[in-house]
Amino acid sequence: MAKVSFEYTARDQSGRTVKGKIEAESEDDAMGRLRGQGLSVVDMKRKGGRPKPKPKAKGGKGGFDINNLFGEPSKKANNAQLAMFTRQLATMLGAGIPLLEGIEILADQIIEEAKGFGNGLKETADMVRGGTALSEAMAQYPKIFPDIYVNMIKAGEASGQLDMILNRLADYMEASESLKREIKSAMTYPVISLVLILGITAYLLIAVVPKFEKMFKSLKAELPGLTKGVLFASKWSQNNWLLILGVFGAIAAVYWVVKTRPEVRGVVDTLMLRIPVFGPLNQKVAVSRFARTFSTLLSSGVPILGALEIVATTAGNKIIEDAVLETRETVRSGDSLTSHLETVWVFPPMVVRMIAIGEKSGALELLLTKIADFYDEQVHATVKSLTSLIEPIMISVMGTVVGTIVLAIFWPILELQKQLS
Repeated sequence: MAKVSFEYTARDQSGRTVKGKIEAESEDDAMGRLRGQGLSVVDMKRKGGRPKPKPKAKGGKGGFDINNLFGEPSKKANNAQLAMFTRQLATMLGAGIPLLEGIEILADQIIEEAKGFGNGLKETADMVRGGTALSEAMAQYPKIFPDIYVNMIKAGEASGQLDMILNRLADYMEASESLKREIKSAMTYPVISLVLILGITAYLLIAVVPKFEKMFKSLKAELPGLTKGVLFASKWSQNNWLLILGVFGAIAAVYWVVKTRPEVRGVVDTLMLRIPVFGPLNQKVAVSRFARTFSTLLSSGVPILGALEIVATTAGNKIIEDAVLETRETVRSGDSLTSHLETVWVFPPMVVRMIAIGEKSGALELLLTKIADFYDEQVHATVKSLTSLIEPIMISVMGTVVGTIVLAIFWPILELQKQLS
């Protein structure tokens, strides 16, 4: 195979920026040789010519898949399914089972539960059998294999340590899923409680209170102010139920706009990091995700600039995303990682100092992992304390709302009973 010339930017073990040219058969070969020289690759570009454009993924973004007209399942997988597949494939490779055979075995197993995912794996195996690199085959299915996954597989192929990379990927995905489950479980109770409160209140105001209103009118008794207020709320709810539904519809529309418009998302994400109680929790989750993703990519041999780009796209928060992309540009120009991060309020000083120490000592991946572990523990402790705090608050709110309506209904009845006795 003819050798190609690459221009690279790297850092040596003392942290100095090194630029140069290298000839190799491929980009992966060039990166492997530079790592063998003790260099950490920051950026690499092929000299002259344009890289080959990637073929469009079947049924992918911007493409039209005629098979979907006939009901073929979309080739996609959720994080939990992908994490389980990754762990099982790593175990198979560690046990000496060939890569292609391992993918085919798992595809047959998965296709029974997730047909789209299983079909995607079978097609990936077919492409690998035809001579395509695993990372290139996986890149054709972005709904199954995200950018971080493809880049780490590519690094594993270049280094010849695919089983180790798969184990590292599985660890990363399982840790991310665990954190996500913890946050979801913490939010489940207040959300269910809020729905119950709204449902019970609506039922009492629309179905129960009007029956007592007729009775109060027939008795012609003087009603307390609390009862009058509840009767007014009941009548207003009955007359304006379309308006109430419209408000909930508007909230859903606003949520959709926030998700799809970057300029609005930036404002909302800032608020989510600043609001009392939940703001610090969101910040810890964001910093933990940043540190763990960055560490996993670097330890797998992904160049720093490529790693920062992937970290930005998986940040889940516009403020973190913008900060990481700006950091990428400062690193590209030869500055340190922390030269921009220390100006961003969302990164605590302790995190910035630890990254600076890791960058100088050559142990950046290790310190990023320690940062992620520390903030995961902080998130766990915060979620636990919030859960124990939210439970009595929601019970109190429910008791207050229901108790107020019940008191408003029975107060005039008790007063009337006193007068008669």
